[in-house]
Amino acid sequence: NAEYGSPEEIKECFDKFDPSGSGSITTNSLGDALTQCGAKVPGFKVRDICDSYKDGVISFDEFLKILNQVKTKNNFKQTIKPMDEAKKIHVQKGNEKGNSWTTHTYSEEEKLAFVDWINFRLVKDPQLKGVLPIKEEGESLFKALHNGIIMNKLVNDSVPDTVDERALNMPDANGKLSIFKIQENQTLALNSCIAIGCYVISIGAQDLIDGKPHLCLGLLWQIIRIGLMAKITLKDCPGLRALLDEFESLEQLLAMSPEEILCRWVNYQLNKVGCKRVVKNFTTDIKDSEVYAHLLVAVCPEDKGPIGLEPLNIQDHTRRAEMVLENAAAIDARSFVRARDIVSGNQKLNLAFVANLFNMYPAMDDAGEFEIIEETREEKIHDLLDEVDAALGKEGREELAMRNWMNSLGATPRVKYIYEDLKDGLAILQLFDKIKPGCVNWSKVNKPPFKALGGKMKQIENCNYAIALGKEIGFVLVGIDGNNLHDGDKLTLALVWQMMRHYTLSLLTHDGKILKDNEIISWCNTKLEEGGKDSKFAGFKDPSLANSRAIVDLIDVISPGHISYDLMTAAANDDDKFLNARYAITMARKIGARIFALPEDITEVNPKMIMTVFACIMSVGFAKENMK
Repeated sequence: NAEYGSPEEIKECFDKFDPSGSGSITTNSLGDALTQCGAKVPGFKVRDICDSYKDGVISFDEFLKILNQVKTKNNFKQTIKPMDEAKKIHVQKGNEKGNSWTTHTYSEEEKLAFVDWINFRLVKDPQLKGVLPIKEEGESLFKALHNGIIMNKLVNDSVPDTVDERALNMPDANGKLSIFKIQENQTLALNSCIAIGCYVISIGAQDLIDGKPHLCLGLLWQIIRIGLMAKITLKDCPGLRALLDEFESLEQLLAMSPEEILCRWVNYQLNKVGCKRVVKNFTTDIKDSEVYAHLLVAVCPEDKGPIGLEPLNIQDHTRRAEMVLENAAAIDARSFVRARDIVSGNQKLNLAFVANLFNMYPAMDDAGEFEIIEETREEKIHDLLDEVDAALGKEGREELAMRNWMNSLGATPRVKYIYEDLKDGLAILQLFDKIKPGCVNWSKVNKPPFKALGGKMKQIENCNYAIALGKEIGFVLVGIDGNNLHDGDKLTLALVWQMMRHYTLSLLTHDGKILKDNEIISWCNTKLEEGGKDSKFAGFKDPSLANSRAIVDLIDVISPGHISYDLMTAAANDDDKFLNARYAITMARKIGARIFALPEDITEVNPKMIMTVFACIMSVGFAKENMK
């Protein structure tokens, strides 16, 4: 579907016709959605397509198939309008060979913003000396991404310790790196992106090597966005509680998207400095720079100020925006946007600018603005964190891994808190449709908005339907019903884990049957023995797995020559065990395994997540054997 934009651009268009975030659109919206993506389809053909969807709804995967059908049937060169004519768009065309004519678009503004961000975040990295700063002109960014090193390092910048950079293939003294080594770096980059929750569809290592602009920019934005939004949580900034209205609960704040929280944060800061403006979006509401001028005054720290409102004396909006950005530069917060991006209301880049400003200068009292006279400030913060933990369901590493897994499959909207965001059942049902396509009858699903009266019952009906689907697949869900999911009960994790497990094991089939745990253990130990390795394990609870040796040895057997054993420690202490585990996970991803486990899952011998590690490595082994 490249001719209709990158997968991320298609998803963005699709979501405009899915305001409820259900993951599907109605057949009535199909024609407009296709047009928005640049696909010109006559009305009668749209109606013919819609006749195939008796339930009246179309999922995103089905929408992609429709786009592909449209592309296949149109064996003539199409004129495709840019998705957003207000943006400065670059168009690249491929060769017309049969049906292979492609048209790719990408935004010059986004390219420049991402170049600035990469230069800012990575320029001090000694391994990138001579590579950074990347030039703004032409295709410099895409050429810099060619060998996969920058993409991996940017993943680590957004989510530290995702990639063990010792595993990266680096150029030799002459700056040379073989295409095979580059392919490995890009495979690692893609699997690491998936591990942190990026939705990677229709992108391969070769696309990144070739520097396909629309795909590279789409993936860069996901990586950057995840890093920017990671700290916009009550856990990291308890003072966000102050953004609640008098009668709102913590659960309502948890249900808000990062964009909604940032809008509230901006309005909170504006109110502090007496500005009466109210921001509802990062497009039209910020174009005149008045909001930004006041916002910078509000968050400017004492040691960097003062910042004034002089830009508001300038009538020309572009010049005013430039002066505002000079103020931002004075506090080292000028990033992502240029004056024209503010004036044009570029939503993506303005969102990034505000998110970065929040991360640098949240300007929120840690304890929030609530009075508890008899307690110290530290006790107030402690009590608030306990309240946050209660609302979050005390999410741990398992929840994080499962959340990233759900998001990597395209859960819409993104899952931020596993217990809070699954309460209406919609994300769970979307995932069932991923792990067993076609199993969800979307005509039976209740869609938002959910009314105050009866809305709770509609959500519980969705949750009950999800439980029923799980039982049909064969999940063990004794004592779990829709109320447990809707209430954010810990039992939610039992369902999500079985979904993740089923999805992982579905990658391993033998004679049409999904393998069981004991078969995985037996296969791994046999491979280790055949490969002349001393390591072996009795089960996924085996304490010896904490040193990661069996995992690394299995990788070496499946892909000989990849492991550098001199990087493995004796695992004499927890720090050494962590280094081993991070290296093992990174190398597994480098050979093609899609692993969501964290190093601590290995060092602490979490049997659930360790099973997924071996299963994913085993799937790579199966793939290599099939290629032979």
